[in-house]
Amino acid sequence: MRDTPETFPGGIASLLPQYQKRRALLTGADVPPLDVNFQALAAMPLPPQKLPRPEGLSRVEKKRHMLLGELAGHSELAMLHAMLVSHLRKHTYPEGTPALFLRLWAEEEDWLLGNLPTRWLISAVITFADVGQTEADRNLAARMNMLFSLMKIYEAERAFSGKAPQEPFRTQDRNKSPLPMGMKDFSVLRGDLEANLLAPLWRDAQTAPNIGPLTCHLLDRLNCDDGTVFRRFAMMREKAAKLHST
Repeated sequence: MRDTPETFPGGIASLLPQYQKRRALLTGADVPPLDVNFQALAAMPLPPQKLPRPEGLSRVEKKRHMLLGELAGHSELAMLHAMLVSHLRKHTYPEGTPALFLRLWAEEEDWLLGNLPTRWLISAVITFADVGQTEADRNLAARMNMLFSLMKIYEAERAFSGKAPQEPFRTQDRNKSPLPMGMKDFSVLRGDLEANLLAPLWRDAQTAPNIGPLTCHLLDRLNCDDGTVFRRFAMMREKAAKLHST
């Protein structure tokens, strides 16, 4: 028996039931046939979400109803993409779902990159970790999944600091307690951890046959977003450089 208190009592294995529950099958109508007309769906606006939600809906219908609120103003093709991703995040899904998802990205990549909200582009690249047709795509997608999952965790904690995403921390407020698990400290002002994290993703996107453009698109959006830890570090470095030059 361990004497040290655990963050997750029972170990990381205790998280498996929660993980499995989130991946339960979406019961209800199957996905459209593989030869569905994407252009027709792209030209078809989504209907408004009816509230309150009707009773007696299947899990698929409940998911679509929820997404009608999130994707208001988009088209049925955006809905199809969201539903395919939702199915593929489960342990089991309707036959033909991976093939339809892959056909959608192979034929409509430009439309998807230009029209889908960033949140759904992130979900798409994560989905390729399971259904990608090449090892290069699956490996890169899994690493992008880790990047965005960790970003969501640390940005959620940052929110409890009371600071806005665009507000950098002050270097003089730094707590110099050791990092967990014996990790070496990171030099915010001079370190190269960001380059070691992001540059290989960009490099490997150049040779990923199916998700290269999607990955580069997401990394470009990350680079242009003014509310990330990377931008806050850049602002801290810029301020420190100005102080040292005066």
